Amino acid sequence: MKITSQMVKDLRDKTAAGMMDCKKALSETDGDMEKAVDLLRQKGLAVAAKRAGRATSEGTIECYIHAGGKIAAMVELSCESDFVAKTDVFKEFARDLALHIAASNPIAITREEVPEDVVAREKEIYIQQALDSGKPENIVEKMVGGKMDKFLAEICLLEQKFVKNPDLTIQELITDLIGKMGESISVKRFSRFQVGV
Repeated sequence: MKITSQMVKDLRDKTAAGMMDCKKALSETDGDMEKAVDLLRQKGLAVAAKRAGRATSEGTIECYIHAGGKIAAMVELSCESDFVAKTDVFKEFARDLALHIAASNPIAITREEVPEDVVAREKEIYIQQALDSGKPENIVEKMVGGKMDKFLAEICLLEQKFVKNPDLTIQELITDLIGKMGESISVKRFSRFQVGV
């Protein structure tokens, strides 16, 4: 199948990947747009894996203020180079991340960063609920494990569903961005403020 410049442009608009990458992906998939998108996403995952250990000493800090100044969030998004940090795509992603944090109130970036007392308190509640329902002990363990998994996914930033697109997690969005930018990108820290809390 002949790959037209319009097809390349359409794929580039969908994925923000480079023109040559789009052309190559379309060639490899015989012009199938959906397969080409999947192929580019897979390559993005591969790039992300390769870049995972790289130092991220550049970046940006973005803020979002909502609800008439009652809720705000600030996030530090890091990358490898000043060049990437200054791109509109990177800055816009950091702003979207700050908006997401304001809306969904995560407790930590990853599961490892969730305070132990929060985990212990939640686990104790789930154990008591399961025991009160009269379930046998082997079932209680499975129930608590499943509930804890769900709880952690809801409070950890990287596992949360993105407020603007619930089909994707924050980690998936970052992985896509790494694929587009060709650099390691990470969330260093964030803060959320709410009046009266």
